[in-house]
Amino acid sequence: MILFFLSSGLFLGWSLGANDAANVFGSAVGTKMITFRKAAIIAGIFVVIGAVAQGAGTSHTLNSLGNINAIAGAFTAALTAAITVFIMTKFKLPVSTTQAIVGSIIGWNFYTGNPTDINSLTKIVTTWIAGPIIGAIFSIILYLCVKFVLKKTKPHLLKLDAILRVLLIIVGAFGSYSLGANNIANVMGVFLSAAPKTSLDLVFFELNGVQQLFLIGGIAIAIGIFTYSKRVMERVGNSIVQLSSEAALVVVLAHSLVLFIFSSQSLSNLIVSFGLPPIPMVPVSSSQVIVGAIVGIGFLKGGRGIKFGVVGEISIGWITTPIIAGVFAFFSLFFVNNVFKLEVYKAPLSSVIQIDDNLTQKDSTKTNIVINNSEKNAALIKEEIVKDEINYDSTLIAEKKLNIIGKNAKKDNFWKKLTFFFSVIIVLLLIRIIYSFNNSGVDKNREIVKKSEEISNAQQELIKSELKNLNLKRAHLQNQLEFKNREIVNFALHVIRKNDIFLELKKNIDKIYNEKDIENQRKYIKELLVLVNQNLNSDKDRETLNLHIEEENHDFFNRLYQLNPSLTNNEKRLSALIRLDFSSKDIASILNISTKSIEMNRYRLRKKLNVPSSENIKKFISKI
Repeated sequence: MILFFLSSGLFLGWSLGANDAANVFGSAVGTKMITFRKAAIIAGIFVVIGAVAQGAGTSHTLNSLGNINAIAGAFTAALTAAITVFIMTKFKLPVSTTQAIVGSIIGWNFYTGNPTDINSLTKIVTTWIAGPIIGAIFSIILYLCVKFVLKKTKPHLLKLDAILRVLLIIVGAFGSYSLGANNIANVMGVFLSAAPKTSLDLVFFELNGVQQLFLIGGIAIAIGIFTYSKRVMERVGNSIVQLSSEAALVVVLAHSLVLFIFSSQSLSNLIVSFGLPPIPMVPVSSSQVIVGAIVGIGFLKGGRGIKFGVVGEISIGWITTPIIAGVFAFFSLFFVNNVFKLEVYKAPLSSVIQIDDNLTQKDSTKTNIVINNSEKNAALIKEEIVKDEINYDSTLIAEKKLNIIGKNAKKDNFWKKLTFFFSVIIVLLLIRIIYSFNNSGVDKNREIVKKSEEISNAQQELIKSELKNLNLKRAHLQNQLEFKNREIVNFALHVIRKNDIFLELKKNIDKIYNEKDIENQRKYIKELLVLVNQNLNSDKDRETLNLHIEEENHDFFNRLYQLNPSLTNNEKRLSALIRLDFSSKDIASILNISTKSIEMNRYRLRKKLNVPSSENIKKFISKI
């Protein structure tokens, strides 16, 4: 039954890991500086260490808020808090487990009629208000310091990136330790009355009963980190304000410092030694601190990048979480107490003693009545009553002691087995992780260096290729410009020549028109025909066209030469004109030969290029 009742605490630990791990590694994962898998491994290990080593400090404050002394009541309070956190996590809201468990404890107080310790409640609520403010102040100071150092040192971009990744891992490990130390009380604080009474010797170190309880809760938190924290990490990392790598480092460090300060009893004692008031050992809302730190960075940058809508949604989650958890706990306790008939509250021993005193007084009254009614037997009756009471009380006390000893022995034996089982699991996990890191560390470094070199070489090749393409484009544009200029010049010369021809034709036609003598007209007509024939047989235009064809199809002519070096210039020009989709009639007019000659030339060209009879010669030439 104890394991069953503890399941709600384990569920709450799982919910805490799923939700609050984002506060440690959310910024780093959101900025893609660390992979989720690496963040989950580091967070899982150090949150367990922090819970076991330093988790007892804050548990006393939470326990004093409401001393849940029945295991069924502790189960119900933890279960309602866990369900509340889980529901908020489903909506991707980084709520506080502290708020959920505080709400559940207050709900238990209301149901059982126990007073809520106002002093403890004031301390906790004060941290809910001061936590984000302190986180914002820390993040602003640290961010300015980081910027100052970067400005002075001016490291290379790649070196800075490598340094930031290492620092994010170190700070994340510290933040995970602080999270376990400060928030394990939220998970297992209500079960302190069920903690084993004996210590557990694990050869290298010894765990007391509370630490055994915290070890199990820490493992539950680690499992929550591994299985369900990725969604909230990504939301915290990028949803409120876009963070640079340096800002992500600062946010995690500020959050970690706040959690560590409010869970370190040694630091509090050091403060007291200087005559200052002690630091309250209070489970701080890590979600509020991390959001405050992120908003602090946003305000430092002018506040323009802050997504106030997201901040508003998260703030609503903070306000509603303790209320929902408290109401839910109240009705759940009523259900567990009245339907399952489980004891959710044990009356203090002083009340039982008071009741026994009242009963004794009543018995004494009855005894006096008997003595008054029978004075002769008074002494004997009194003596018998006293003996009976003593014997009855002694027997009852002995039975109770034996029952308590038996229960404690069973409980301690159970806790030893359970704690030893979880300890073996975590030791094996640590050995496995360390072994993997040691074996793969060198290979990973080599792979990283090799991949970096490959990426660098690929980038250089890409740059060379882009430069080559740029030069080719530039040369192509230059050729186009020169071609356009030649076209303009050739067109201008062509216009001038045509105008000269038309003027000459007009002059001859005027002679014919004005000449009255038939013989002279015939003479002028012959001269006109000679002029026309001369211009028709002129090779100047054809030479210009041939020159243009050769310049524009230089690469094409080279490919033709590779296919058949014996091609003549006329056959190359014919190929170029066919490629330009001129008909045989147009080609004949351009080359000033007959259409029949063009067909013969096409046939010879097909043979020289070995064009299959089934394939169109134009399609074949277009592929060259």
